[in-house]
Amino acid sequence: MNRYPTWVNVLVLVICVAGVLLALPNFFGDDPALHVSRPDGTPVQSEALERIASTLGEAGIEYLSSEIEDNAALVRFPNVNAQLRANDVLREAMPDHVVALTLAPRTPAWLAAIGLKPMALGLDLRGGVHFLYQVDVNAAVDQLLANYESDLRAQFRDARIRAQLRVDNGQLLVTLQDQADVARAEEIIRKLDEPQQVTLTERLIVERAQVGGRPGFRIRPSEAMIRERQDFAIQQNTITLRNRVNELGVSEPVVQRQGLDRILVQLPGIQDPAQAERVLGATATLEFRLVDLENDVYDAASRNRSPIGSELLPCAESIYDSPYCAPGQDGRRYTLLRRDVIASGDMLTDATPGYSQGRPAVSVRLNAQGGRRMLDTTQSNLGRPMAVLMIEETPRIVERGGEQVIETSRRERVINIATIRGVFSSNFEITGLTPFEAQDLALLLRSGALATPIFKIEERTIGPSLGQDNIKRGRNAVIAGFLAVVVFMVVVYRMFGVIANIALLANLMLIVALMSLLQAALTLPGIAGIVLTLGMAVDANVLIYERIREELRNGNSPQASIKAGYEKAFSSIADGQITTLIAGIVLLAFGTGPIKGFAVTLCLGIVTSMFTGIVVTRVIVNLIYGRRTQLRRLPIGGRVSSATA
Repeated sequence: MNRYPTWVNVLVLVICVAGVLLALPNFFGDDPALHVSRPDGTPVQSEALERIASTLGEAGIEYLSSEIEDNAALVRFPNVNAQLRANDVLREAMPDHVVALTLAPRTPAWLAAIGLKPMALGLDLRGGVHFLYQVDVNAAVDQLLANYESDLRAQFRDARIRAQLRVDNGQLLVTLQDQADVARAEEIIRKLDEPQQVTLTERLIVERAQVGGRPGFRIRPSEAMIRERQDFAIQQNTITLRNRVNELGVSEPVVQRQGLDRILVQLPGIQDPAQAERVLGATATLEFRLVDLENDVYDAASRNRSPIGSELLPCAESIYDSPYCAPGQDGRRYTLLRRDVIASGDMLTDATPGYSQGRPAVSVRLNAQGGRRMLDTTQSNLGRPMAVLMIEETPRIVERGGEQVIETSRRERVINIATIRGVFSSNFEITGLTPFEAQDLALLLRSGALATPIFKIEERTIGPSLGQDNIKRGRNAVIAGFLAVVVFMVVVYRMFGVIANIALLANLMLIVALMSLLQAALTLPGIAGIVLTLGMAVDANVLIYERIREELRNGNSPQASIKAGYEKAFSSIADGQITTLIAGIVLLAFGTGPIKGFAVTLCLGIVTSMFTGIVVTRVIVNLIYGRRTQLRRLPIGGRVSSATA
């Protein structure tokens, strides 16, 4: 007799019911909608909803509902035409807000209340933003030469060699004051890269030359070094952009190198393209410095002149009332900081936004070097004010002399001044920020700095309406593939084919349920993976049913044939599915973009098809035929479907 214990039947039923429940939010569809937010990240107030309603009413545009969701206004529309018209009207009427096209799921409140939501959709299905960035690879070489310049300057000073150094047109020029120092200077230059176990001549080309009428050297990187440095810059920028995208919380983003010096970024379902562009392209770092108390900040600000050893820097508006900020000639307020940097952004190991005593703050952690320097400073400067200087660099393309060149704008501002009340080292907090500034600052600091500037050369916004067309086509492909398999199985295997089709439907339901549970983004290649899985899912049943037919032809009883069919076909099924699963895991681990989307549904489909093809069909077969003691015939098709019991 073919019977499973009751608990096995109940467990399979529970899994299938849970799958239906998890997949349910995907069957209610989406509404065309508009996402209206403030560019500074502050919450949208109820007045904005009234403004939206009056604007749409005056324009005669019908909408379904409007509500505040996640600090932004979400307005639903009955169709895409109304959505597009409203988008144009609201963009014009509300220039102080960011209006973005989106899709809002129609998930019922009772499903949302228990935390269920539809699966995430990729860029090609949901819409989103596509950026293509150009990496300034020449700046990477200039940065490297600047590092060599700094190192050589320090070593020449220690060796008491008088020299002038400057980076000019892709080479480092060294001018010596004394001809007798040439040999010693060359020895120092050629030892710069010794810790890297690489001979300098392979990386840098060092030539003795007359520079400015004096003895010196021309140092330029070799072609191999230029390529190495440029590759490093692009790889580092790709990693940094990927970290920043992950901090934005975008599901299944694409960040990958394209060509020699470009990086592709795709953000599915992004609601605020302006914020994404600002976060991706900006470079933010911090410097901790002591406030200059020896000089008069009011005198320096009024004359716009910094004393020796100090620097006059603008104050953020949030600290304008600080006694260390004085009005300048342009109406802004400035403060005086010592030029010596206590710790800088490259010493940060973590940065987390939060609140301190009810005020927005960023909790900062320094590495060992930064912690030691901060400890020494706070021990010797108790009662003195220390400032936090924020530096942001944003590249842009400008036209000069008919040519496009990269220009980096640098914005410096003191965001916090606090008196050192106690001794601390690695862990402390930065205050004086708005909630939006705290989140952005923590994100940029945590994700790291860009190795070289990048600038946007292409931006495309893919609207949800195009995604809806892709969803419709993908749905049609799944339905067509499903029906084709259903018809084939019924024609070839009769009632057992119907059982296989029930398991196939359960398989599809479980794939959707797992995608929803894991919030793995579904893409067009992912839909292709589902269609492929549907075709492969019945392979297990074909092997089992053919084995049952063979047992019947050998004269075995129907009950014995069912048992032998499932048991003897299992090893072949497992071997075939495991090898395919290994290939899917490799694609998932090393693939990006479309390949990864395909691999996700393929791997999930293999796991669910093993369960439904073997366990679910066996449960159904056992329930229908397992208790029949006088079973003489199996409706499984073929030339032999009956035998002596």
